[in-house]
Amino acid sequence: MYKNLFRALENNNIKPYYAENKAKALEIVKELLFENAVITGGGSVSVNQIGVNDLLKNGNYNYFDRNKKGISADEQLNVFKATVGADFYFCSTNALTENGELINVDGNSNRISAIAFGPKKVIMIVGKNKIVKNVEEGILRVKKTAAPLNCERLGIDNPCRKLGHCISLENNDNPSMTDGCNCLTRICRNYLISGKQKDKDRINLILVDEDLGY
Repeated sequence: MYKNLFRALENNNIKPYYAENKAKALEIVKELLFENAVITGGGSVSVNQIGVNDLLKNGNYNYFDRNKKGISADEQLNVFKATVGADFYFCSTNALTENGELINVDGNSNRISAIAFGPKKVIMIVGKNKIVKNVEEGILRVKKTAAPLNCERLGIDNPCRKLGHCISLENNDNPSMTDGCNCLTRICRNYLISGKQKDKDRINLILVDEDLGY
């Protein structure tokens, strides 16, 4: 079913894995890790949904948890700094094109920074709902789905949370990539489109044959 997509990912030097469900995805994660590895990650719903956070907190790993209860701003900044030298970084992607491209948009940009450079390995947990035809559809997915739902999850009162879509879509069916609100709390500030990678298999993408995250 995903043969062409996996071929496209491999052509972009991204290592694909197939998981028929969340349980199988977690098994693959366990096989990729090693004891005492330095691990951190972004605030990914998809990663949480397959049980990675529980695995890392209870396993024999050096896990820097950005979502630890009661974590201070300084402690969270230290987690972001630890990401640069980490063995593994966990995240998802906002969209995955049929050409094997990864589309990601961030507010703080710690996630897209880690995807582009730093950690030795990036492990992405991606549900089938994030597959899109091309980059243009991926950007629209961010504006129509990912941004509004993440604002809702984070309790940020941006226009997209209230409208259910990016304000740039109000009078334009095909806005440019960076069109959006002027709020200081905007979560769509920096954009990363990942194509052919220099370091083969640095990015490992586990495609789960279920809907995950936003």
